[in-house]
Amino acid sequence: MKKINLDTFERLLACDSLKSLKKDLINIKTKFEKASPANSIISVRLNGKAENISSEYLINEVDQIINTYTLERSRYYLKRLIKSLREEKKGKINDLNLNRWKEYDDIFTDSLWVLKKRDRSGGHKASYWGNFIPQIPNQLLRRYTKKGEWVLDTFLGNGTTLIECKRLGRNGIGVELLENISLSAKKIIEKEKADNKIITEIINADSSQLDYKKELKRTGIKSVQFLIMHPPYWDIIKFSKKKNDLSNAKTIDEFLKLFGKIVDKTYPLLDNGRYFALVIGDKYSKGEWIPLGFYTMQEVLKRGYKLKSVIVKNFEETKGKMSQKELWRYRALAGGFYIFKHEYIFLFQK
Repeated sequence: MKKINLDTFERLLACDSLKSLKKDLINIKTKFEKASPANSIISVRLNGKAENISSEYLINEVDQIINTYTLERSRYYLKRLIKSLREEKKGKINDLNLNRWKEYDDIFTDSLWVLKKRDRSGGHKASYWGNFIPQIPNQLLRRYTKKGEWVLDTFLGNGTTLIECKRLGRNGIGVELLENISLSAKKIIEKEKADNKIITEIINADSSQLDYKKELKRTGIKSVQFLIMHPPYWDIIKFSKKKNDLSNAKTIDEFLKLFGKIVDKTYPLLDNGRYFALVIGDKYSKGEWIPLGFYTMQEVLKRGYKLKSVIVKNFEETKGKMSQKELWRYRALAGGFYIFKHEYIFLFQK
């Protein structure tokens, strides 16, 4: 692992010739390219502690300075680079260093997420029909939480959110109605390696009836810093025969009433100014598109949350249509509708 000596860059600020500055930077870039192959890590001292950065990020920043046309602009970019390596500027609700924002090119900032396939690494499997793809909690936790903070998932399923919590150093609480799914999730999550200080709790209970304050008190906390929900898409998949299972709601009004109870129950638990993500899709029934996503969005807005973003996630490998693309295309042409593969991520702030 190569180490950066910031004095090397700071001395270049004294250059009074653009040609000379570029020549020195090309030499520095060449040395880094030889010593640090693509995707390797470089060590830098930041706030008195060692921190690793991507060599690709550093080389790209040096390239930008080399390609400038004036000495003034070169110095500006050079000062910005030195600042990004010397100072840390963290956001209020995440651990991203905004002085090095270009380094996070894998974090989405657009409202359209086009994903080819799900992450199947480690405990992430697609065997449980109803799991959301791991990339969703991964993106959201990195943007809206810090290490050591608490995340609550009221529809845990097979444990996707808590797996990502362990990987990213966040504490997580998951509530799951079905006992067999809770036990399965527990086994999967326990296999995921994490810092010994990270806590993951699985509660087998009805999300609309649970005494959340009591459960949080038992865990030793008073509130959570991020809330995520991925409820059933009404009755598209019947997860059980339980009456209190949202997938068994007889009408859309009954579904929304049960969902609203969960939003009411969890509202006091989320810290002010923090975020709540609702992941849900629509459904098609008897020749009519049911805008389930927007119905549930309105239920959340009724409770006083502020809508921050509407994200549309498109996923190519949908499990239900994976081997029936031609059949669904025919049905769409014959039936006068469009095949939907997208779902929504509604992002709210308390």
